Amino acid sequence: MSLHSGGQLVHSVNLFSITDNCRKDSVFVDFLGLCATKNLKKNGSRRRGGVGVNTSSSQRNHFRGLAPSTKGWVSSIKSVLDLERVNIASQKRSSDPKPKVANLEDILSERGACGVGFIANLDKKASHEIVKDALTALGCMEHRGGCGADNDSGDGSGVMTSIPWDLFNNWANEQGMTDFDQLHTGVGMVFLPKDEDLMKQAQTAILKIFEQEGLQVLGWRPVPVDVSVVGYYARETMPNIQQVFVQISKEENIDDIERELFICRKLIERLASSETWGNELYFCSLSNQTIVYKGMLRSEVLGRFYYDLQNNLYKSPLAIYHRRYSTNTSPRWPLAQPMRFLGHNGEINTIQGNLNWMQSRETSLKSPVWRGRESELRPFGNSKASDSANLDSAAELLIRSGRAPEEALMLLVPEAYKNHPTLTIKYPEVIDFYDYYKGQMEAWDGPALLLFSDGKTVGACLDRNGLRPARYWRTVDNVVYVASEVGVLPTDDSKVVMKGRLGPGMMISVDLSSGQVFENTEVKKRVALLNPYGKWVKENLRSLKAENFLSATVLDNETILRRQQAYGYSSEDVQMVIESMASQGKEPTFCMGDDIPLAVLSMRPHMLFDYFKQRFAQVTNPAIDPLREGLVMSLEVNLGKRGNILEVGPENASQVILSNPVLNEGELESLLKDPYLKPQVLPTFFDIKRGVEGSLEKTLYKLCEAADEAVRNGSQLLVLSDRSDELEATRPAIPILLAVGAVHQHLIQNGLRMQASIVADTAQCFSTHQFACLIGYGASAICPYLALETCRQWRLSTKTVNLMRTGKMPTVTIEQAQKNFCKAVRSGLLKILSKMGISLLSSYCGAQIFEVYGLGKEIIDIAFSGSVSSIGGLTLDELARETLSFWVKAFSQDTAKRLENFGFIQFRPGGEYHGNNPEMSKLLHKAVRQKSETAYSIYQQHLTTRPVNVLRDLFELKSNRSPIPLGKVEPASSIVQRFCTGGMSLGAISRETHEAIAIAMNRLGGKSNSGEGGEDPIRWTPLTDVVDGYSPTLPHLKGLQNGDTATSAIKQVASGRFGVTPTFLANADQLEIKIAQGAKPGEGGQLPGKKVSAYIARLRNSKPGVPLISPPPHHDIYSIEDLAQLIYDLHQVNPNAKVSVKLVAEAGIGTVASGVAKGNADIIQISGHDGGTGASPVSSIKHAGGPWELGLTETHQTLIANGLRERVILRVDGGFKSGFDVLMAAIMGADEYGFGSIAMIATGCVMARICHTNNCPVGVASQREELRARFPGVPADLVNYFLYVAEEVRGVLAKLGYEKLDDVIGHTDLLKPRDISLVKTQHLDLSYILSSVGLPKLSSTQIRKQEVHSNGPVLDDTLLADKEIAKAIDNETVVNKTVKIYNVDRAVCGRVAGVIAKRYGDTGFAGQLNITFVGSAGQSFACFLTPGMNIRLVGEANDYVGKGMAGGELVVTPVENTGFTPEEATIVGNTCLYGATGGQVFVRGKAGERFAVRNSLAEAVVEGTGDHCCEYMTGGCVVIIGKVGRNVAAGMTGGLAYILDEDDTLIPKVNKEIVKIQRVVAPVGQMQLKGLIEAHVEKTGSSKGVQILKEWEKYLPLFWQLVPPSEEDTPEASPEFEQTTAGQVTLQSA
Repeated sequence: MSLHSGGQLVHSVNLFSITDNCRKDSVFVDFLGLCATKNLKKNGSRRRGGVGVNTSSSQRNHFRGLAPSTKGWVSSIKSVLDLERVNIASQKRSSDPKPKVANLEDILSERGACGVGFIANLDKKASHEIVKDALTALGCMEHRGGCGADNDSGDGSGVMTSIPWDLFNNWANEQGMTDFDQLHTGVGMVFLPKDEDLMKQAQTAILKIFEQEGLQVLGWRPVPVDVSVVGYYARETMPNIQQVFVQISKEENIDDIERELFICRKLIERLASSETWGNELYFCSLSNQTIVYKGMLRSEVLGRFYYDLQNNLYKSPLAIYHRRYSTNTSPRWPLAQPMRFLGHNGEINTIQGNLNWMQSRETSLKSPVWRGRESELRPFGNSKASDSANLDSAAELLIRSGRAPEEALMLLVPEAYKNHPTLTIKYPEVIDFYDYYKGQMEAWDGPALLLFSDGKTVGACLDRNGLRPARYWRTVDNVVYVASEVGVLPTDDSKVVMKGRLGPGMMISVDLSSGQVFENTEVKKRVALLNPYGKWVKENLRSLKAENFLSATVLDNETILRRQQAYGYSSEDVQMVIESMASQGKEPTFCMGDDIPLAVLSMRPHMLFDYFKQRFAQVTNPAIDPLREGLVMSLEVNLGKRGNILEVGPENASQVILSNPVLNEGELESLLKDPYLKPQVLPTFFDIKRGVEGSLEKTLYKLCEAADEAVRNGSQLLVLSDRSDELEATRPAIPILLAVGAVHQHLIQNGLRMQASIVADTAQCFSTHQFACLIGYGASAICPYLALETCRQWRLSTKTVNLMRTGKMPTVTIEQAQKNFCKAVRSGLLKILSKMGISLLSSYCGAQIFEVYGLGKEIIDIAFSGSVSSIGGLTLDELARETLSFWVKAFSQDTAKRLENFGFIQFRPGGEYHGNNPEMSKLLHKAVRQKSETAYSIYQQHLTTRPVNVLRDLFELKSNRSPIPLGKVEPASSIVQRFCTGGMSLGAISRETHEAIAIAMNRLGGKSNSGEGGEDPIRWTPLTDVVDGYSPTLPHLKGLQNGDTATSAIKQVASGRFGVTPTFLANADQLEIKIAQGAKPGEGGQLPGKKVSAYIARLRNSKPGVPLISPPPHHDIYSIEDLAQLIYDLHQVNPNAKVSVKLVAEAGIGTVASGVAKGNADIIQISGHDGGTGASPVSSIKHAGGPWELGLTETHQTLIANGLRERVILRVDGGFKSGFDVLMAAIMGADEYGFGSIAMIATGCVMARICHTNNCPVGVASQREELRARFPGVPADLVNYFLYVAEEVRGVLAKLGYEKLDDVIGHTDLLKPRDISLVKTQHLDLSYILSSVGLPKLSSTQIRKQEVHSNGPVLDDTLLADKEIAKAIDNETVVNKTVKIYNVDRAVCGRVAGVIAKRYGDTGFAGQLNITFVGSAGQSFACFLTPGMNIRLVGEANDYVGKGMAGGELVVTPVENTGFTPEEATIVGNTCLYGATGGQVFVRGKAGERFAVRNSLAEAVVEGTGDHCCEYMTGGCVVIIGKVGRNVAAGMTGGLAYILDEDDTLIPKVNKEIVKIQRVVAPVGQMQLKGLIEAHVEKTGSSKGVQILKEWEKYLPLFWQLVPPSEEDTPEASPEFEQTTAGQVTLQSA
């Protein structure tokens, strides 16, 4: 199960977190692709022929040159181990550590992903078969794991089973001992230090604790293992594995015995932490019920490594198995899973906040079951361990304190229960349970499939978004199976009595003692009825009543102006941000990118918030979609003390609940009157009468002390306020973010944070980013009193009144203006949460999901401890001065009569410096149009003398070589081949611009990028009809030459999949998967309706005039292994195209990039936060993503440290303007360089910055014909520009004394810090960029010239090699074939489709391939089908069936005589028909989540679906003759859906934002529906279909038809349809 454990955080075996430089010579060269192919062969041979072949040596030659010599390795690993020991010895640790905040650096260094499952016998029959099955299933999940460099060290796999007493008694008898007393014996599976002496010390320590606790150690058993199967690298770190048997005679109850063992383990861990060998001791399990066998092994090796697992005496009624894919390549033995309770496939996004809150709870957790020993259980979390390990320890604490495992997981990972149609009506008690716990335990939020067992129950649950696949089935002989994929075990379908899947938030649990299986709602109802939660909530939880907004301004205009100046507002903030939010109720949109200096480099004062950048999800976990899937999100927040979570009682519910964190003055007032909360207001001003030095620090300490005292005196609400009747010149306000952070951190460290909530009452907060920062660093709610006052002032101003009177602006009342402002903040907050994949504000609070650019250690330690600030920066005194520079403006005599415009958003003379300014674009136009070198050197001069704008401006070049003549340097023609242009979509920019850029890049041999949205096939053939620079083929372009082609070498596949057809893919040189975009990482794109012309709509298979929204890429890339799957699909359909993955710089990107490289990508592109965009919210442009200099450095160095750098080309883009930028990027490690905005400027863009309005004055970014006619550019302009850049690079190389770019790439020794004094601080630390971990083994050119990575041997090759099939493709004839298929055969039919599409296009093939597959198909079955391919699958399939299919026919049906009812069973997985552009699909059975997402023309019949079906659909037709999940037809702008509603439950499940729901009344619609059901019956024999057709009159009125506005006038949807030409249908997008 693709448990993408972004989690594998890191256990305390800190083996490899050593400084990077000592890992230079460890070589890891393995990748997912290689592993998969290798195992595919192994599994294949074993399963199909029955003979297992050990192919590790015979296959190794297959991947020439990938078996590194091991000599250099050994020494390096040895030295690593020694070094670690020394380090530990030097840090003597105290035994009772003070709470320490979770550190983001630790958290980022480990992420992972996985495949999981469990098997349980309901009759509690223990057998060896179950263990064997678990090992078989693990082997079939190999492609969900990763391997180390030696192709043999896996990232980890393991199994958890009941304790095999027969096996252990047998051993005891051999040792001359009697049988173990099963009730009173605990078994520990222990990883001990490798070194003999240290191992003895560890054993002695363990013995000491057990004796101290009165337990008798019965004996140590060395676990028999076969070391020969362990990979080289895993063997170096392999622990001594032993089992310890202890007797607990004083307890009789199982739970008490488990608790005693838990306390012993905690005491042993605490004792070990102060020893040198502490990091090498780890208990996999210590229990009287379960035992865990795991290791850093590939899954198929696990059973060969542990001899016990092969022993017939090893019997168990249950087994949980797990295979890990760690994005980081230093996996360790203890981090393999299962953990002690859980097997976790997923990623906890809120881990930093969860750890901080768990730690704050340490003092308040009490429970009588511990008999007063709670303090011995601490600490509860460990930021060095993986997120899975931390979630496991939180669950363990709850379960050991007496909670049932199901209850513990409902508490930690609650479902999206608000407005849930089923729960609200049928299970209100479950809602009460969640409401009761919501204010006490913040959800551990993120995509996750969790398997759990305490030996008595075993079960599985899915997170609230359902972003992990989980399928289950039960057989006649009473065995239940749960797995990430179907087909992992050969099952006889006639014996299967039930088949299903877990949907979002669902749980399944098996009670081994009674043999019952409880499905979702039964489990939850049982747990919820344990206590009268509803009564407690009703009596104790108080809702904050909404108060009216003020209807008049409180202050006069003069005073308001002074306040705004003092608190740092600029006229842009007021006009572009506050006023536009007040008038429209949404965040302002802007375009281009963020081209002003980072706050720390700027000469102008910035608010503290501007030093923080929001973090966002990419690859290791998905962003979520707040627009269409908001149903899983909530902004609710509880205020007040959080009780002791181990005890249940009415007093815990005594809190106040807010519907969202934005308070108005009246609401704050009523909170201050709440008698239970005992609120305390703490003013936040610092005194500078005695000078600025030290004043801020002093005040912060005082503030923290005051907060401390208030909480100890029983206050449950601290209000930090910078409100004051009169401002004083010598008492400036502390930046509110600093105050909130400092108090929050102080209370955590003193164990008081659970006792009170923090609210900020502040003038310094008006934009969504600022709200997010305050909440992320600990505030529960904010009253933005000055922003609200500004809204009132704006509404009352004469200008506004006049505009509204004349109808130039929609009329809003003064209350409405403030409501709009708050609404805009709320939707902005949802968007910021969703970028990180977090759904609940309560989990975001205190989760610190930011990184810092430009604040020094002193500030971070006091207020933002645990956040990453990689370049250092301001001290507290420097910050105080910056704050003061705003404050004094309000007091100077000649204070301006209006607010200053700092020019942070729009360029203006005298404002902040912008990289893309009018002066620069004029100089550039002159140089390229006149083809004048002197003009280019003036442009260069302009760039050299600019103020410091980006990090690279802080460096200059140095060289110890003497200059060489220019003639010796590689020619410009070879340098320009490394240049690419940005992924600008045709739609965001005009056809003229798009084609001119492509032609120019093709003339140079560089690469242009299609952007999202397909490509017109007319552009694929070279021009032969050019006369005088004009061609009838492309009549709108000038300056053409014969031989030009307008094709984009790089074709982009983004999340909307617009225009992606098999032919488009087959005609690409490179395919780019866009995971994130520099200007708005973590968000999708949007193309306003007025830019969707008929031409664009044709290319994108959508409707003209209808806005197109691409979601963030979460529909099929939930995790690293899903990305690996998409890379696999693309290599499958076009084996000759390199696949690139576009990421955005942020801390931790090195880890992500390692995972992408292991996922078999050919190219990784790193974008800086300063990239451009056609349209994006202002806060996203300004506040998300990091500089590429840091992202590139981290990626390059991490890949080198992991031995993966040779595998991928690194490309970088973001604000490139000159040869200097190219050299900087080269020196930091990049092979290729991307130019975006500047390429548009060179072709004529004048930086008007109105791309999002469709009014571009020079026709660059507009679709309006009359504007496009003004487009000035010719391809030659861009060719000239790039040649000048290349010549500049040559000049510098000659000066430095180097002959080619290859010689400087990655040589950071050529950089030295420039001698500049920045205005704000001298404390920047650039050492990170200057550091080096060595160079790749190959030169950059060798890396760029490598072959495309292969998927290894695949089933499609066998099909294509088949003579009959080959003949049918060549001669367009008919062929019939039947083939067996297994779950390891992935993306089957993709390569065949690619071959057909390349030869015949999307529709030209006249032959027929009728292929029947039998078995369980792997992921992406039948992807990219073309017309003429008729594929039938008898069996079942996994996720992404029919992805991107363009034609043909696909039928999926179960085998004959199943033991289950086909229409009730899930037979295909999630996200089927993603982006399909044609064809027909018939599925006899149910589908998973997101069925037909972004379908644009395919027709489908299916017998039931999960949530979000028909999401973002733009065409086609879907018929569902069964039940559906929630949120049907969200974002559906085209196409039709027919859904059978037999029990009248459909209406509340439909997302009514766009579609209209009606009965099937139009005769044409009735015919369409009946025709599709008849075809379905004919192809699949569906019994449900037969029944419907037999009683058509009865069933027809039960169908609903879902109709988007663009289809309302079609004959299918409109009964009174007459043949008229329908008017232009336009659609308002929400």
